[in-house]
Amino acid sequence: MRFNTKKFVRNIPLHAMILPALIVIIIFSYVPMAGLVIAFQDFSPIAGFKNMTWNGLDNFHYLFELPGFGKVVWNTVFISVMKIVAGLTVPVITALLLNEVRVNGFKRTIQTIIYMPHFFSWVILGGIVVDVLSPSSGIVNMLLKAMGLQPIQFLADNSWFPYILVITDQWKEFGFGTIIYLAALTSIDTSLYEASIIDGAGRWKQTWHITLPGIRPIMILMLTLSLGNVLNGGFDQVFNLYNPLVYDSGDILDTMIYRIGLQEAQYSVSTALGLIKSVVSFVFIGLGYFLAYRFAKYRIF
Repeated sequence: MRFNTKKFVRNIPLHAMILPALIVIIIFSYVPMAGLVIAFQDFSPIAGFKNMTWNGLDNFHYLFELPGFGKVVWNTVFISVMKIVAGLTVPVITALLLNEVRVNGFKRTIQTIIYMPHFFSWVILGGIVVDVLSPSSGIVNMLLKAMGLQPIQFLADNSWFPYILVITDQWKEFGFGTIIYLAALTSIDTSLYEASIIDGAGRWKQTWHITLPGIRPIMILMLTLSLGNVLNGGFDQVFNLYNPLVYDSGDILDTMIYRIGLQEAQYSVSTALGLIKSVVSFVFIGLGYFLAYRFAKYRIF
């Protein structure tokens, strides 16, 4: 393939627009990769990189022998998989329901309401969740008391906490996914619905045989691309909602990295854990793009 000089010169303004973002990515995403050597050293901030002693895989061995490491990995995978499944089903169902609404003003209002939490950080939403689920003054437990039931410690009960994470994550993000699927619905040929009406198909059969197959490529694409988040349980959310009482079910790899690295100052061990997480995520992202191309014909280049 020959290099097209004229085309390159013509696109110089576009390349210049990309340059600031590229510089930021290099500074904050690629330059810090040099610090990965800490995972194989007995690192001390006082001594610096040059005076560190190499300990090979000792940090990884120490990490795998930690008593709660297996439980943390299970929590991360369990919570992440539930979020991936809910992140596919809830937006699809919501998009299908909104697609049946014929009053445009009402439809747009609902879209705005469900999309709004996406723009708020978990610092704000975490405070709202804590207030809503408070055992003494939260609206949920007040309703339970009004029905004669005992209040539930949602954020201090290991049997409830993982599901609270999934539910609140969907509350924040399903509006964004709904818009994606609503956009996909607009690409379906309307003549298919007209032909199905002539054949006597009702709304359910139209949805099953036309609507769902029409958005199936987008569903497959979103599912495969989400595979890279298998080890991402959502640090911001968990950090703002969890407490020592729910470490057994809510502690994930990201919060473990935070505690080991920043609170306990074991920088080498936390870097080793972060490296493991990054490598596994990279493999799943590659697998996700392969599956996206295989089943949805999606490719980056």
